Amino acid sequence: MRQFSGRGLQCALLAAALIWAAPAPAADLRIGLSTDSSAIDPHFHALAPNFAVLTHIFQPLVDFDAAQRPIPALAVAWKTIDPLTWEFELRRGVKWHDGSDFTADDVKFSLERAADVPNSPASFATYTRQISGIQVLDSHTVRLSTARPHPRMPVDLANVLIVSKKHGEGASTEDYNGGRAAIGTGPYRFVAWQRGDRLLLEKNPAHWGAAPAWDKVEIRYLTNDGARVAALLAGKVQLIDAVPPADLSQLKQNKDIRLASTASNRVIYLHMDTGRETRSPFVTDRAGNPLEKNPLRDPRVRGAISRAINREAIVARVLEGQGMPAGQFLPDSFFGASRKLGPPKHDPEGARKLLADAGYPNGFGITLHAPSNRYVNGERIAEAVAEMLGRVDIQTAVETMPANLFFSRGAQLEFSFLLAGWSASTGDVSSPLRALVASFDPKKGAGIANRGRYANPALDSVLDKALETLDDGAREKLLIEASEIAMQDHAVIPILFNVNTWAMRDGLNYEPRADDRTLAMSVRPPKG
Repeated sequence: MRQFSGRGLQCALLAAALIWAAPAPAADLRIGLSTDSSAIDPHFHALAPNFAVLTHIFQPLVDFDAAQRPIPALAVAWKTIDPLTWEFELRRGVKWHDGSDFTADDVKFSLERAADVPNSPASFATYTRQISGIQVLDSHTVRLSTARPHPRMPVDLANVLIVSKKHGEGASTEDYNGGRAAIGTGPYRFVAWQRGDRLLLEKNPAHWGAAPAWDKVEIRYLTNDGARVAALLAGKVQLIDAVPPADLSQLKQNKDIRLASTASNRVIYLHMDTGRETRSPFVTDRAGNPLEKNPLRDPRVRGAISRAINREAIVARVLEGQGMPAGQFLPDSFFGASRKLGPPKHDPEGARKLLADAGYPNGFGITLHAPSNRYVNGERIAEAVAEMLGRVDIQTAVETMPANLFFSRGAQLEFSFLLAGWSASTGDVSSPLRALVASFDPKKGAGIANRGRYANPALDSVLDKALETLDDGAREKLLIEASEIAMQDHAVIPILFNVNTWAMRDGLNYEPRADDRTLAMSVRPPKG
Protein backbone atom coordinates (compact mmCIF):
# COMPACT_ATOMS: atom_id res chain seq x y z
CA MET A 1 0.00 0.00 0.00
CA ARG A 2 1.39 3.38 -1.02
CA GLN A 3 0.52 6.52 0.88
CA PHE A 4 1.43 10.08 -0.05
CA SER A 5 1.31 13.53 1.44
CA GLY A 6 2.80 16.92 0.61
CA ARG A 7 5.71 16.72 -1.81
CA GLY A 8 5.37 12.93 -2.00
CA LEU A 9 1.88 13.31 -3.42
CA GLN A 10 3.05 15.79 -6.02
CA CYS A 11 5.89 13.49 -7.06
CA ALA A 12 3.57 10.50 -7.31
CA LEU A 13 1.17 12.40 -9.52
CA LEU A 14 3.99 13.72 -11.71
CA ALA A 15 5.42 10.24 -12.11
CA ALA A 16 2.00 8.85 -13.02
CA ALA A 17 1.43 11.63 -15.52
CA LEU A 18 4.72 10.80 -17.23
CA ILE A 19 4.06 7.05 -17.20
CA TRP A 20 0.53 7.51 -18.57
CA ALA A 21 1.40 10.16 -21.16
CA ALA A 22 1.45 7.38 -23.77
CA PRO A 23 -1.70 5.51 -24.81
CA ALA A 24 -3.08 3.44 -21.94
CA PRO A 25 -1.94 -0.19 -21.77
CA ALA A 26 -4.70 -2.72 -22.33
CA ALA A 27 -5.15 -3.33 -18.60
CA ASP A 28 -5.29 0.38 -17.64
CA LEU A 29 -8.32 2.64 -17.74
CA ARG A 30 -8.56 6.42 -17.86
CA ILE A 31 -11.86 8.08 -17.02
CA GLY A 32 -12.78 11.75 -17.44
CA LEU A 33 -15.37 13.00 -14.95
CA SER A 34 -17.36 16.22 -15.11
CA THR A 35 -17.25 16.83 -11.36
CA ASP A 36 -14.43 17.06 -8.85
CA SER A 37 -14.42 15.13 -5.58
CA SER A 38 -14.48 17.29 -2.47
CA ALA A 39 -12.84 14.67 -0.24
CA ILE A 40 -11.55 11.11 0.02
CA ASP A 41 -13.07 10.89 3.49
CA PRO A 42 -16.25 8.90 2.68
CA HIS A 43 -18.17 10.49 5.57
CA PHE A 44 -17.25 14.14 4.97
CA HIS A 45 -19.77 15.25 2.36
CA ALA A 46 -23.02 13.51 1.35
CA LEU A 47 -22.53 14.35 -2.32
CA ALA A 48 -23.28 11.93 -5.16
CA PRO A 49 -19.97 12.46 -7.07
CA ASN A 50 -17.98 11.74 -3.92
CA PHE A 51 -19.86 8.53 -3.28
CA ALA A 52 -19.47 7.33 -6.87
CA VAL A 53 -15.71 7.80 -6.84
CA LEU A 54 -15.18 6.46 -3.33
CA THR A 55 -17.04 3.19 -3.97
CA HIS A 56 -13.91 2.13 -5.85
CA ILE A 57 -12.05 2.17 -2.52
CA PHE A 58 -14.74 1.64 0.13
CA GLN A 59 -17.99 -0.33 0.13
CA PRO A 60 -21.39 -0.15 1.85
CA LEU A 61 -23.31 -2.93 3.54
CA VAL A 62 -25.95 -2.79 0.81
CA ASP A 63 -25.35 -1.64 -2.75
CA PHE A 64 -27.52 -0.79 -5.76
CA ASP A 65 -27.46 -2.25 -9.24
CA ALA A 66 -27.73 -0.04 -12.33
CA ALA A 67 -31.52 0.20 -11.95
CA GLN A 68 -31.20 1.13 -8.25
CA ARG A 69 -32.37 -2.20 -6.89
CA PRO A 70 -30.68 -3.10 -3.59
CA ILE A 71 -28.12 -5.93 -3.73
CA PRO A 72 -25.77 -7.46 -1.11
CA ALA A 73 -22.34 -5.91 -0.62
CA LEU A 74 -20.51 -6.15 2.73
CA ALA A 75 -23.74 -7.56 4.15
CA VAL A 76 -25.03 -10.77 2.61
CA ALA A 77 -28.44 -10.73 4.29
CA TRP A 78 -30.63 -8.52 6.47
CA LYS A 79 -33.93 -8.94 8.28
CA THR A 80 -36.19 -7.39 10.88
CA ILE A 81 -36.25 -9.07 14.28
CA ASP A 82 -39.16 -6.86 15.32
CA PRO A 83 -40.44 -3.44 14.13
CA LEU A 84 -37.61 -1.69 16.03
CA THR A 85 -34.72 -4.06 15.29
CA TRP A 86 -32.73 -4.87 12.16
CA GLU A 87 -30.09 -7.57 11.93
CA PHE A 88 -27.34 -7.64 9.28
CA GLU A 89 -25.28 -10.72 8.48
CA LEU A 90 -21.85 -9.63 7.24
CA ARG A 91 -19.81 -11.15 4.46
CA ARG A 92 -17.02 -13.44 5.73
CA GLY A 93 -13.51 -13.58 4.34
CA VAL A 94 -13.37 -9.91 3.41
CA LYS A 95 -9.98 -8.23 3.87
CA TRP A 96 -9.07 -4.60 4.24
CA HIS A 97 -6.44 -3.30 1.85
CA ASP A 98 -3.79 -3.76 4.55
CA GLY A 99 -4.67 -7.48 4.84
CA SER A 100 -6.56 -7.28 8.13
CA ASP A 101 -10.03 -8.82 8.56
CA PHE A 102 -13.27 -6.91 8.07
CA THR A 103 -15.54 -7.41 11.11
CA ALA A 104 -18.66 -6.11 12.79
CA ASP A 105 -16.53 -3.71 14.86
CA ASP A 106 -15.71 -1.84 11.65
CA VAL A 107 -19.41 -1.49 10.88
CA LYS A 108 -20.22 -0.17 14.34
CA PHE A 109 -17.36 2.32 14.14
CA SER A 110 -18.42 3.53 10.67
CA LEU A 111 -22.09 4.04 11.55
CA GLU A 112 -21.11 6.00 14.66
CA ARG A 113 -18.57 8.13 12.78
CA ALA A 114 -20.66 8.94 9.70
CA ALA A 115 -22.96 11.46 11.37
CA ASP A 116 -20.31 13.42 13.25
CA VAL A 117 -17.48 14.40 10.90
CA PRO A 118 -16.42 17.99 11.68
CA ASN A 119 -17.22 20.74 9.16
CA SER A 120 -19.28 18.48 6.92
CA PRO A 121 -21.08 20.56 4.23
CA ALA A 122 -23.85 17.92 4.11
CA SER A 123 -23.86 15.31 6.86
CA PHE A 124 -24.63 11.62 6.50
CA ALA A 125 -26.82 11.96 9.59
CA THR A 126 -29.94 11.65 7.45
CA TYR A 127 -28.97 8.00 6.88
CA THR A 128 -27.89 7.10 10.43
CA ARG A 129 -29.72 9.25 12.99
CA GLN A 130 -32.62 6.78 13.12
CA ILE A 131 -30.24 4.24 14.71
CA SER A 132 -30.57 4.39 18.50
CA GLY A 133 -28.34 1.43 19.29
CA ILE A 134 -25.69 -0.76 17.65
CA GLN A 135 -25.03 -4.22 19.05
CA VAL A 136 -22.21 -6.46 17.83
CA LEU A 137 -23.56 -9.99 18.29
CA ASP A 138 -20.45 -11.67 16.93
CA SER A 139 -17.64 -10.91 14.50
CA HIS A 140 -20.01 -10.94 11.52
CA THR A 141 -23.44 -10.04 12.89
CA VAL A 142 -24.69 -6.56 13.74
CA ARG A 143 -28.05 -5.67 15.26
CA LEU A 144 -29.39 -2.12 14.90
CA SER A 145 -32.09 -0.66 17.13
CA THR A 146 -34.38 2.26 16.30
CA ALA A 147 -36.67 4.32 18.49
CA ARG A 148 -39.39 4.06 15.85
CA PRO A 149 -39.97 1.64 12.96
CA HIS A 150 -37.66 2.41 10.05
CA PRO A 151 -38.52 0.29 7.00
CA ARG A 152 -35.93 1.97 4.75
CA MET A 153 -32.91 0.94 6.83
CA PRO A 154 -31.20 -1.21 4.13
CA VAL A 155 -31.44 1.45 1.41
CA ASP A 156 -30.37 4.16 3.86
CA LEU A 157 -27.27 2.17 4.72
CA ALA A 158 -26.52 1.74 1.02
CA ASN A 159 -25.40 5.37 1.27
CA VAL A 160 -22.90 4.87 4.09
CA LEU A 161 -19.47 3.52 3.15
CA ILE A 162 -17.73 1.35 5.72
CA VAL A 163 -14.25 2.31 6.90
CA SER A 164 -11.60 0.48 8.87
CA LYS A 165 -11.81 1.04 12.62
CA LYS A 166 -8.08 0.35 12.90
CA HIS A 167 -7.18 3.16 10.52
CA GLY A 168 -10.17 5.41 11.22
CA GLU A 169 -9.93 5.85 14.99
CA GLY A 170 -8.57 9.33 15.58
CA ALA A 171 -8.24 9.97 11.84
CA SER A 172 -9.24 13.34 10.42
CA THR A 173 -10.66 14.10 7.00
CA GLU A 174 -7.16 15.14 5.94
CA ASP A 175 -5.85 11.71 6.98
CA TYR A 176 -8.23 10.19 4.46
CA ASN A 177 -7.49 12.81 1.81
CA GLY A 178 -3.77 12.16 2.10
CA GLY A 179 -4.23 8.39 1.93
CA ARG A 180 -3.10 7.51 5.45
CA ALA A 181 -6.59 6.36 6.46
CA ALA A 182 -7.92 5.54 2.97
CA ILE A 183 -7.88 1.79 3.59
CA GLY A 184 -10.99 0.12 2.21
CA THR A 185 -12.37 -3.24 1.13
CA GLY A 186 -13.15 -2.16 -2.42
CA PRO A 187 -11.85 -3.53 -5.72
CA TYR A 188 -9.30 -0.70 -5.99
CA ARG A 189 -6.70 0.70 -3.61
CA PHE A 190 -5.88 4.35 -3.13
CA VAL A 191 -2.62 5.54 -4.70
CA ALA A 192 -2.83 9.33 -4.80
CA TRP A 193 -5.33 12.18 -5.04
CA GLN A 194 -4.89 15.74 -6.17
CA ARG A 195 -7.97 17.87 -5.61
CA GLY A 196 -9.25 19.27 -8.89
CA ASP A 197 -6.88 17.15 -10.96
CA ARG A 198 -7.03 13.37 -10.60
CA LEU A 199 -7.35 10.27 -8.44
CA LEU A 200 -5.04 7.31 -9.04
CA LEU A 201 -6.10 3.77 -8.14
CA GLU A 202 -4.64 0.29 -8.47
CA LYS A 203 -6.28 -3.13 -8.48
CA ASN A 204 -6.89 -4.83 -5.16
CA PRO A 205 -5.82 -8.43 -5.87
CA ALA A 206 -7.39 -9.64 -2.62
CA HIS A 207 -10.86 -8.23 -3.31
CA TRP A 208 -13.62 -10.63 -2.26
CA GLY A 209 -15.71 -10.06 -5.40
CA ALA A 210 -15.12 -10.43 -9.10
CA ALA A 211 -11.61 -9.43 -10.13
CA PRO A 212 -11.53 -5.95 -11.71
CA ALA A 213 -10.70 -5.86 -15.40
CA TRP A 214 -8.26 -2.98 -14.96
CA ASP A 215 -4.87 -2.99 -13.21
CA LYS A 216 -4.69 0.79 -12.92
CA VAL A 217 -7.42 3.40 -13.02
CA GLU A 218 -6.83 7.10 -13.48
CA ILE A 219 -9.86 9.29 -12.76
CA ARG A 220 -9.31 12.76 -14.18
CA TYR A 221 -11.50 15.67 -13.17
CA LEU A 222 -12.32 17.42 -16.45
CA THR A 223 -15.00 19.86 -15.43
CA ASN A 224 -14.83 21.86 -18.66
CA ASP A 225 -17.15 20.27 -21.23
CA GLY A 226 -14.92 21.04 -24.21
CA ALA A 227 -11.81 19.74 -22.50
CA ARG A 228 -13.57 16.52 -21.50
CA VAL A 229 -14.76 15.78 -25.03
CA ALA A 230 -11.39 16.76 -26.50
CA ALA A 231 -9.61 14.38 -24.11
CA LEU A 232 -11.88 11.54 -25.25
CA LEU A 233 -11.38 12.26 -28.94
CA ALA A 234 -7.61 12.50 -28.46
CA GLY A 235 -7.47 9.20 -26.59
CA LYS A 236 -6.23 10.80 -23.37
CA VAL A 237 -9.21 9.23 -21.62
CA GLN A 238 -11.28 6.25 -22.75
CA LEU A 239 -14.58 7.09 -21.05
CA ILE A 240 -16.35 10.30 -20.07
CA ASP A 241 -19.56 11.04 -18.24
CA ALA A 242 -22.00 13.94 -18.67
CA VAL A 243 -21.65 14.18 -22.44
CA PRO A 244 -22.50 17.79 -23.38
CA PRO A 245 -25.72 17.89 -25.43
CA ALA A 246 -24.06 20.11 -28.02
CA ASP A 247 -21.52 17.36 -28.78
CA LEU A 248 -23.94 14.44 -29.06
CA SER A 249 -24.42 14.72 -32.80
CA GLN A 250 -20.67 14.86 -33.46
CA LEU A 251 -19.96 11.88 -31.23
CA LYS A 252 -22.78 9.80 -32.71
CA GLN A 253 -21.16 10.14 -36.12
CA ASN A 254 -17.71 9.10 -34.88
CA LYS A 255 -17.19 5.39 -35.60
CA ASP A 256 -14.62 5.15 -32.80
CA ILE A 257 -17.06 6.36 -30.13
CA ARG A 258 -19.92 4.54 -28.41
CA LEU A 259 -22.67 6.25 -26.40
CA ALA A 260 -24.83 4.92 -23.55
CA SER A 261 -27.78 6.80 -22.02
CA THR A 262 -30.52 6.34 -19.44
CA ALA A 263 -33.05 8.45 -17.54
CA SER A 264 -31.59 9.90 -14.36
CA ASN A 265 -32.88 10.01 -10.81
CA ARG A 266 -31.47 13.54 -10.47
CA VAL A 267 -33.74 16.57 -10.42
CA ILE A 268 -32.36 20.04 -11.13
CA TYR A 269 -34.27 22.47 -8.92
CA LEU A 270 -34.34 25.95 -7.39
CA HIS A 271 -34.01 26.43 -3.66
CA MET A 272 -35.21 29.67 -2.01
CA ASP A 273 -34.52 31.33 1.32
CA THR A 274 -37.76 30.94 3.25
CA GLY A 275 -36.12 30.92 6.67
CA ARG A 276 -35.29 34.62 7.05
CA GLU A 277 -38.19 37.00 7.53
CA THR A 278 -36.12 40.09 6.76
CA ARG A 279 -33.01 41.15 4.90
CA SER A 280 -32.44 38.03 2.85
CA PRO A 281 -29.06 38.47 1.15
CA PHE A 282 -29.06 39.25 -2.58
CA VAL A 283 -32.73 40.33 -2.56
CA THR A 284 -33.32 43.96 -3.56
CA ASP A 285 -35.88 46.34 -4.94
CA ARG A 286 -35.74 47.28 -8.60
CA ALA A 287 -33.24 50.06 -7.80
CA GLY A 288 -30.83 47.62 -6.15
CA ASN A 289 -31.57 48.57 -2.54
CA PRO A 290 -31.90 45.74 0.02
CA LEU A 291 -35.48 44.74 0.72
CA GLU A 292 -36.47 44.73 4.37
CA LYS A 293 -39.13 42.05 3.92
CA ASN A 294 -38.15 38.72 2.33
CA PRO A 295 -40.52 38.09 -0.62
CA LEU A 296 -39.44 34.43 -0.92
CA ARG A 297 -41.38 33.53 2.22
CA ASP A 298 -44.63 34.17 0.34
CA PRO A 299 -45.83 31.04 -1.52
CA ARG A 300 -47.40 33.30 -4.15
CA VAL A 301 -43.95 34.65 -5.02
CA ARG A 302 -42.54 31.15 -5.18
CA GLY A 303 -45.46 30.13 -7.37
CA ALA A 304 -44.79 33.08 -9.64
CA ILE A 305 -41.18 32.00 -10.06
CA SER A 306 -42.34 28.51 -11.01
CA ARG A 307 -44.90 29.77 -13.54
CA ALA A 308 -42.35 32.09 -15.15
CA ILE A 309 -40.09 29.18 -16.12
CA ASN A 310 -40.57 27.51 -19.49
CA ARG A 311 -39.24 24.05 -18.67
CA GLU A 312 -39.92 22.62 -22.12
CA ALA A 313 -37.86 25.39 -23.73
CA ILE A 314 -34.93 24.79 -21.37
CA VAL A 315 -34.90 21.06 -22.14
CA ALA A 316 -35.19 21.68 -25.88
CA ARG A 317 -32.80 24.61 -26.26
CA VAL A 318 -30.30 24.28 -23.43
CA LEU A 319 -30.11 20.48 -23.20
CA GLU A 320 -31.04 19.77 -26.84
CA GLY A 321 -33.68 17.31 -25.67
CA GLN A 322 -31.44 15.46 -23.22
CA GLY A 323 -33.74 15.90 -20.24
CA MET A 324 -37.37 15.87 -19.09
CA PRO A 325 -39.39 18.79 -17.65
CA ALA A 326 -40.03 18.23 -13.93
CA GLY A 327 -42.89 19.02 -11.60
CA GLN A 328 -41.72 17.01 -8.57
CA PHE A 329 -38.67 15.29 -7.08
CA LEU A 330 -38.68 12.16 -9.27
CA PRO A 331 -40.41 10.93 -12.43
CA ASP A 332 -43.76 9.36 -11.57
CA SER A 333 -42.45 5.83 -12.19
CA PHE A 334 -40.44 6.02 -8.92
CA PHE A 335 -41.76 4.90 -5.55
CA GLY A 336 -43.57 7.73 -3.78
CA ALA A 337 -43.85 10.06 -6.78
CA SER A 338 -47.29 11.47 -7.59
CA ARG A 339 -49.05 11.02 -10.92
CA LYS A 340 -50.84 14.32 -10.25
CA LEU A 341 -47.67 16.43 -10.34
CA GLY A 342 -46.83 17.11 -13.94
CA PRO A 343 -44.51 19.94 -15.02
CA PRO A 344 -46.17 23.31 -14.21
CA LYS A 345 -47.50 25.22 -17.18
CA HIS A 346 -45.44 28.17 -18.43
CA ASP A 347 -47.70 31.10 -17.52
CA PRO A 348 -46.01 34.53 -17.46
CA GLU A 349 -49.31 36.41 -17.05
CA GLY A 350 -50.25 34.19 -14.13
CA ALA A 351 -46.83 34.82 -12.63
CA ARG A 352 -47.27 38.61 -12.85
CA LYS A 353 -50.70 38.36 -11.20
CA LEU A 354 -49.30 36.31 -8.31
CA LEU A 355 -46.52 38.85 -7.81
CA ALA A 356 -49.04 41.70 -7.76
CA ASP A 357 -51.27 39.82 -5.31
CA ALA A 358 -48.23 39.33 -3.06
CA GLY A 359 -47.48 43.06 -3.10
CA TYR A 360 -44.76 43.14 -5.77
CA PRO A 361 -46.50 44.55 -8.88
CA ASN A 362 -43.19 45.93 -10.10
CA GLY A 363 -41.19 42.83 -9.18
CA PHE A 364 -37.87 42.89 -7.34
CA GLY A 365 -34.21 42.00 -7.83
CA ILE A 366 -32.37 38.83 -6.86
CA THR A 367 -29.18 36.88 -7.53
CA LEU A 368 -29.31 33.24 -8.58
CA HIS A 369 -26.23 31.29 -7.43
CA ALA A 370 -25.19 28.07 -9.15
CA PRO A 371 -22.16 25.76 -9.37
CA SER A 372 -20.02 26.23 -12.47
CA ASN A 373 -18.79 22.66 -12.81
CA ARG A 374 -21.44 20.34 -11.47
CA TYR A 375 -24.40 19.75 -13.79
CA VAL A 376 -24.77 19.25 -17.53
CA ASN A 377 -25.09 22.79 -18.93
CA GLY A 378 -25.85 23.97 -15.39
CA GLU A 379 -24.65 27.51 -15.99
CA ARG A 380 -26.76 27.82 -19.12
CA ILE A 381 -29.81 26.51 -17.26
CA ALA A 382 -29.27 29.21 -14.61
CA GLU A 383 -28.94 31.87 -17.28
CA ALA A 384 -32.13 30.69 -19.00
CA VAL A 385 -34.03 30.80 -15.69
CA ALA A 386 -32.73 34.32 -15.04
CA GLU A 387 -33.85 35.50 -18.47
CA MET A 388 -37.33 34.04 -18.00
CA LEU A 389 -37.71 35.61 -14.56
CA GLY A 390 -36.66 38.96 -16.00
CA ARG A 391 -39.65 38.80 -18.34
CA VAL A 392 -41.99 38.91 -15.31
CA ASP A 393 -40.02 41.76 -13.68
CA ILE A 394 -37.90 39.66 -11.32
CA GLN A 395 -34.53 41.11 -12.29
CA THR A 396 -32.16 38.18 -11.83
CA ALA A 397 -28.38 38.23 -11.87
CA VAL A 398 -26.47 34.94 -12.12
CA GLU A 399 -23.33 34.20 -10.13
CA THR A 400 -21.53 30.88 -10.54
CA MET A 401 -18.58 29.37 -8.73
CA PRO A 402 -16.76 26.01 -8.41
CA ALA A 403 -18.96 23.33 -6.87
CA ASN A 404 -16.86 22.89 -3.72
CA LEU A 405 -17.17 26.60 -2.90
CA PHE A 406 -20.84 26.68 -3.89
CA PHE A 407 -21.85 23.83 -1.58
CA SER A 408 -19.73 25.13 1.27
CA ARG A 409 -21.26 28.61 1.05
CA GLY A 410 -24.72 27.16 0.53
CA ALA A 411 -24.39 25.12 3.71
CA GLN A 412 -23.64 28.38 5.55
CA LEU A 413 -26.90 29.85 4.18
CA GLU A 414 -25.10 32.62 2.30
CA PHE A 415 -27.51 32.59 -0.64
CA SER A 416 -31.13 33.63 -1.16
CA PHE A 417 -31.77 31.77 -4.38
CA LEU A 418 -29.78 28.86 -5.76
CA LEU A 419 -29.82 26.24 -8.47
CA ALA A 420 -28.78 22.74 -7.45
CA GLY A 421 -29.49 19.09 -8.14
CA TRP A 422 -30.43 16.10 -6.03
CA SER A 423 -29.99 12.45 -6.86
CA ALA A 424 -32.40 10.18 -4.98
CA SER A 425 -29.86 7.88 -3.41
CA THR A 426 -32.53 5.62 -1.89
CA GLY A 427 -34.34 5.16 -5.20
CA ASP A 428 -37.53 6.80 -3.91
CA VAL A 429 -38.80 10.23 -2.90
CA SER A 430 -37.93 9.76 0.77
CA SER A 431 -34.38 10.89 -0.06
CA PRO A 432 -35.17 14.39 -1.44
CA LEU A 433 -38.07 14.87 0.97
CA ARG A 434 -35.88 14.23 4.00
CA ALA A 435 -32.85 16.10 2.73
CA LEU A 436 -34.30 19.12 0.91
CA VAL A 437 -37.62 20.12 2.46
CA ALA A 438 -37.94 18.46 5.86
CA SER A 439 -37.46 21.03 8.63
CA PHE A 440 -33.78 21.32 9.50
CA ASP A 441 -33.10 19.14 12.54
CA PRO A 442 -29.55 17.75 12.92
CA LYS A 443 -30.67 15.47 15.75
CA LYS A 444 -33.10 13.72 13.39
CA GLY A 445 -30.80 13.94 10.38
CA ALA A 446 -33.54 15.93 8.66
CA GLY A 447 -33.04 18.78 6.22
CA ILE A 448 -29.33 18.13 5.73
CA ALA A 449 -29.42 19.96 2.38
CA ASN A 450 -32.30 22.30 3.23
CA ARG A 451 -30.32 25.38 2.25
CA GLY A 452 -33.43 27.57 2.26
CA ARG A 453 -34.54 26.43 5.73
CA TYR A 454 -38.02 25.71 4.44
CA ALA A 455 -40.27 24.45 7.25
CA ASN A 456 -43.81 23.08 7.07
CA PRO A 457 -45.19 21.18 10.09
CA ALA A 458 -47.87 19.52 7.95
CA LEU A 459 -45.26 18.10 5.58
CA ASP A 460 -43.02 17.00 8.47
CA SER A 461 -45.91 15.16 10.12
CA VAL A 462 -46.82 13.18 7.00
CA LEU A 463 -43.17 12.45 6.16
CA ASP A 464 -42.36 11.27 9.67
CA LYS A 465 -45.32 8.91 9.55
CA ALA A 466 -44.26 7.60 6.13
CA LEU A 467 -40.75 6.87 7.34
CA GLU A 468 -42.16 4.73 10.18
CA THR A 469 -44.74 2.81 8.12
CA LEU A 470 -43.73 -0.79 7.42
CA ASP A 471 -46.42 -1.58 4.85
CA ASP A 472 -45.12 -0.61 1.39
CA GLY A 473 -48.50 0.42 0.00
CA ALA A 474 -49.41 2.59 2.96
CA ARG A 475 -45.93 4.13 3.02
CA GLU A 476 -46.08 5.02 -0.67
CA LYS A 477 -49.43 6.79 -0.21
CA LEU A 478 -47.93 8.89 2.58
CA LEU A 479 -44.85 9.74 0.50
CA ILE A 480 -47.11 10.80 -2.37
CA GLU A 481 -49.05 13.01 0.05
CA ALA A 482 -45.83 14.56 1.35
CA SER A 483 -44.62 15.19 -2.21
CA GLU A 484 -47.89 16.90 -3.09
CA ILE A 485 -47.74 19.12 0.00
CA ALA A 486 -44.19 20.16 -0.87
CA MET A 487 -44.97 20.95 -4.50
CA GLN A 488 -48.24 22.77 -3.80
CA ASP A 489 -46.38 25.02 -1.35
CA HIS A 490 -43.44 25.44 -3.76
CA ALA A 491 -41.00 24.26 -1.09
CA VAL A 492 -38.51 23.97 -3.94
CA ILE A 493 -39.06 24.50 -7.67
CA PRO A 494 -38.18 21.49 -9.84
CA ILE A 495 -37.00 22.36 -13.34
CA LEU A 496 -35.96 19.16 -15.08
CA PHE A 497 -34.74 15.59 -14.79
CA ASN A 498 -31.39 14.83 -16.38
CA VAL A 499 -30.70 12.15 -18.95
CA ASN A 500 -27.32 10.57 -18.17
CA THR A 501 -25.06 9.94 -21.16
CA TRP A 502 -21.59 8.39 -21.29
CA ALA A 503 -19.21 8.24 -24.25
CA MET A 504 -16.42 5.69 -24.63
CA ARG A 505 -13.85 4.49 -27.13
CA ASP A 506 -11.54 1.52 -27.75
CA GLY A 507 -14.45 -0.92 -27.93
CA LEU A 508 -15.42 -0.43 -24.29
CA ASN A 509 -18.90 -1.13 -22.91
CA TYR A 510 -20.63 0.56 -19.99
CA GLU A 511 -24.10 -0.11 -18.58
CA PRO A 512 -25.73 3.30 -17.97
CA ARG A 513 -26.93 3.91 -14.43
CA ALA A 514 -29.91 5.88 -13.14
CA ASP A 515 -27.79 7.10 -10.22
CA ASP A 516 -25.23 8.72 -12.58
CA ARG A 517 -22.27 6.81 -11.11
CA THR A 518 -19.27 6.09 -13.31
CA LEU A 519 -17.68 2.91 -11.98
CA ALA A 520 -14.48 1.42 -13.35
CA MET A 521 -15.69 -1.97 -12.10
CA SER A 522 -18.57 -1.78 -14.59
CA VAL A 523 -16.49 -0.78 -17.62
CA ARG A 524 -16.06 -3.87 -19.76
CA PRO A 525 -13.08 -4.23 -22.10
CA PRO A 526 -13.55 -5.32 -25.71
CA LYS A 527 -14.50 -8.95 -26.21
CA GLY A 528 -11.47 -11.08 -26.93
